[in-house]
Amino acid sequence: MPALDDYAPIVGTAVLDDLRLLADRLRGRVVQFVNSTAVGGGVAEILNRMVPLLRDLGVDARWDVIKGGDRFFNVTKKIHNALHGKVEEFGEEDVEAFMETSRRNIAELETYGDVVFIHDPQPIALVEKKAHDRWIWRCHVDVSAPDRRVWEFLEGFITRYDAAVFSAPSFSQRLPIRQFLVAPSIDPLSDKNRDLPQETVDAILARLGVPTDKPLITQISRFDRLKDPVGVIEAYRRVKKYIDCRLLLAGGTAADDPEGIEVFAEVKARAAEDPDIIILLMPHDDLAVNAIQRASTIILQKSLKEGFGLTVSEALWKGKPVVASHVGGIPLQIKHKYSGLLCHSVDGAAFLIKQLLNSPSYAKRLGENGREQVRNNFLLTRHLKDYLLLFLSLFHRGDMVYL
Repeated sequence: MPALDDYAPIVGTAVLDDLRLLADRLRGRVVQFVNSTAVGGGVAEILNRMVPLLRDLGVDARWDVIKGGDRFFNVTKKIHNALHGKVEEFGEEDVEAFMETSRRNIAELETYGDVVFIHDPQPIALVEKKAHDRWIWRCHVDVSAPDRRVWEFLEGFITRYDAAVFSAPSFSQRLPIRQFLVAPSIDPLSDKNRDLPQETVDAILARLGVPTDKPLITQISRFDRLKDPVGVIEAYRRVKKYIDCRLLLAGGTAADDPEGIEVFAEVKARAAEDPDIIILLMPHDDLAVNAIQRASTIILQKSLKEGFGLTVSEALWKGKPVVASHVGGIPLQIKHKYSGLLCHSVDGAAFLIKQLLNSPSYAKRLGENGREQVRNNFLLTRHLKDYLLLFLSLFHRGDMVYL
């Protein structure tokens, strides 16, 4: 795990000095993060990098994970989809399944932080344990148009927190508590994002069975319907009529997402016997993701809904041209025709892919601009500063805060 000083060549020493100054004001405080899985998905990935760096700064940061079975995670998947606007059957049985596991976690999980930082809906009911400490609810999904029944159910818990954190202005809701807007981030020194020598990239692609004899169009995401992997295949087929290329769909499933294997099977069926569509269900392998992104000609993120879409920042950091949907937090990362290209449909995605494949110099310029966009706005050091300011602000009054 890199130390804080290792980031100086990337962000400069002044940024690190600011972090140390803020962290000094939190000495003696305990920050406790809680989420639903230690592996898989952007939340676990961020916490895996952030908690050690907070400790390096002298902040007593700790991380706990709630427990839950299939029944609970089936319900929380429904909640996840409903928050994104999908109509779901969410009845009394679902509420009871959610609350049964929540009551068990309330009884078994110790909350000890001066700041208790709860991530997403799965552990939201832990706020029942709130006493004289400060509690934050962090929403990582796009709740700009949620199913109102599900939102109102969660709102009964949210309003008991001291603050709520959202990733984009459009996600915020009318709430009687303070709201903060904090974008997620990537770690430029993690195995997923650090520089790799070309021989390492080549060796990993050979191990995975990914040829490099044609332009490679790649989407890396969980196998989730909201990531629209089937739509990606359709866009590729429109491009393939004009330009010989290859499609790679790679990703895994999160421990708290029971639909992943089902969606993976659907994608395999839609790909049929096309030898130029490669579908990889990968275990947690950050170096492989890194190598795939670096070897790709174009990176896609054709989500139907998206909380933020850290795979976009990852691809931009590697200087890759990105075609992504104009949803969720993606437009915060991509300025259309400057740091990437935004689409609204399968046909739009196909058109933009063809444009980039036919204009390598334009694709290169977009990739260069995208890397600087991430350097300036979406690295872990900026995220750390935002959270340190957030923790400090909990002991002062105010309304919505832009960090």
